[in-house]
Amino acid sequence: MKKDRKFLADNGKRAGLKTGRRTESKTGNKTQSRTENRTETRTESRTEGGRSHFSMGKKNVPPEKYRKTLKTASDRKEAGKSEKTGKSEAVKKSKAIKNTEKREKTGKTASRCPAMKKCGGCSLLNMEYKEQLKLKEAFVRQELKGIVQPEPIIGMEQPWHYRNKVHASFARKRDGSVVSGIYEEGTHRLVPVEDCLIQDQRANRIVRDLCGLFESFRIKIYNEDSGYGLVRHVLIRTGHVSGEVMVVLVCVSPVFPSKKNFVEALRKLHPEVTTVVLNVNDRSTSMVLGKRDIVLYGKGYIEDQLCGCTFAVSPQSFYQVNPVQTEILYRKAMEFADLKGTERVMDAYCGTGTIGLIAAEHAKEVTGVEVNPDAVKNAVSNARRNGRKNVRFVRGDAGEFMQRLAAEGEPMDVVFMDPPRAGSDQAFLSSLAVLAPKRVVYISCNPVTLARDLRELAKRGYRVRRAAPVDMFPWTAKEHVETVALLERK
Repeated sequence: MKKDRKFLADNGKRAGLKTGRRTESKTGNKTQSRTENRTETRTESRTEGGRSHFSMGKKNVPPEKYRKTLKTASDRKEAGKSEKTGKSEAVKKSKAIKNTEKREKTGKTASRCPAMKKCGGCSLLNMEYKEQLKLKEAFVRQELKGIVQPEPIIGMEQPWHYRNKVHASFARKRDGSVVSGIYEEGTHRLVPVEDCLIQDQRANRIVRDLCGLFESFRIKIYNEDSGYGLVRHVLIRTGHVSGEVMVVLVCVSPVFPSKKNFVEALRKLHPEVTTVVLNVNDRSTSMVLGKRDIVLYGKGYIEDQLCGCTFAVSPQSFYQVNPVQTEILYRKAMEFADLKGTERVMDAYCGTGTIGLIAAEHAKEVTGVEVNPDAVKNAVSNARRNGRKNVRFVRGDAGEFMQRLAAEGEPMDVVFMDPPRAGSDQAFLSSLAVLAPKRVVYISCNPVTLARDLRELAKRGYRVRRAAPVDMFPWTAKEHVETVALLERK
């Protein structure tokens, strides 16, 4: 027994523990005093296999009776491992319980995407989708407080891989291999991304295979610093209903080596690709697309269906990126407009004519106004494609056009307006008040500017009747929510 006590004391000293006396350990110029009852240096009353023992430092020193059962060194080693494993598992279990409790309180989950922090696109990816909807709905309610009480937000049933427009950048690694990804938020540093969770899955697969094709065809990736290389970006657009796929190769030159063989190789891997376009962007700019398009394969555009209408989508066309929620948004807008078939309707900021063409089925006549000449051409083509004869599209400023209509005594019953994130300017809102339509359906992608414009229209003789938020961009910031509002003339 005395030998055992001496054994314990000696081991205790080597482990830095106290056996009833005070010892000191110097760290630099400081002297720290440790005592026998410090819990962080000595852990008592641990249980293993029904027997209690205690640990000193890194060594496990069991009591006499337990030590006698450990006949070999390997037995003693296994006992130590067992203790450590038990402790490790207990710690892991404790952390798991704490993380679960935290997720239940905050609605957050473990990161689903390794590029989340650097990419910055999906800032709410670690939050459960139901919690996101609550957050976005609360944001809209706060912005529209004192104006109108919004309806509950409309979310997605399947909020993954919804983007029908994918923009990929590329870089060449030191070993010569090509990687694709997204620029880090606020920079031009590429973040490798192989499978984006919000992009169309077909597009993800095509981008991955393009990396291999660029390598095998020895296509140079453009370097912004040196100005050397050919391929700057790739843009992919997909048809949600039609299934058609367009691949746009954005290059600094119209000369693409072995372009016929390249397209054949791409279509062999992905027969779903219906058209391939070479876009020439030789400018020193942050804009993705240049002005010149060269069709390498197919018709140079894809078609897709929305709310019963067919639309052509070219590389340059504006087309909502979430087709599922866009249909919900536009049907809500038609509900608010309450068209009976006798109304004269104006579609301001009409773009390629999506809203106007959908409304034309329920109205007497529709006039779309758009400042972009290419968009107007697409709108006219879409009207012809859908056989709409009660629609006309005008190139020009919507505010000036409304002033002219008012001066000529040509009233409008309903005006649809879908401005950019900056909202409408004072000139447009003044012109709208002069034209004085019975109803205004405002489709907004920014609740902040929506609230500002609604307050301004309230001063000009309108009352806000309804507002409905629609989550068009799941997993992104709370500000990224579309809202459709109905205003009626007092």
